[in-house]
Amino acid sequence: MIWLVVLSLILAGIIFLLLEILVVPGATIVGLFGVGLVVAGIVVSFNHYGVAVGVMTLLGTLVVSLIAIAVALRSNTWKKAMHSSSLEGRVNVVETGKVVKGDEGLSITRLNPMGKALIGDEYYEVSSKDNLIPENKAVVVVKVEGNKIIVKLKEE
Repeated sequence: MIWLVVLSLILAGIIFLLLEILVVPGATIVGLFGVGLVVAGIVVSFNHYGVAVGVMTLLGTLVVSLIAIAVALRSNTWKKAMHSSSLEGRVNVVETGKVVKGDEGLSITRLNPMGKALIGDEYYEVSSKDNLIPENKAVVVVKVEGNKIIVKLKEE
């Protein structure tokens, strides 16, 4: 009956280790719990069955763990469980001379201090010099630094 306890502890520990490696990386608690269960199973084996069986249990656990990790990493099961969407956002791509100081546009979103503005025919991520500019207000380009566009509220 003790062999069932040893086997259960070791298998549960290996499952927790696989979860740590493949599902919740960085959580450490799951991995530590898995290592604790594996060590507990091996210790019970040493205490109840002696050194010879304990060493065989240790070696068997190492082999089974390595095989389980190799099979889990090679299978497509984890690809199905993983979140596979990607971000489609982009950074401003401001062509030289397309947006220049003095250009006028319209704030599409509230600029607090960043938001979107329509300048010319293009939408850009812009920064407000005046901290808060409500949406649908006329803005003027104050400065263009590489891909960063700084605007202010247009004085009427």
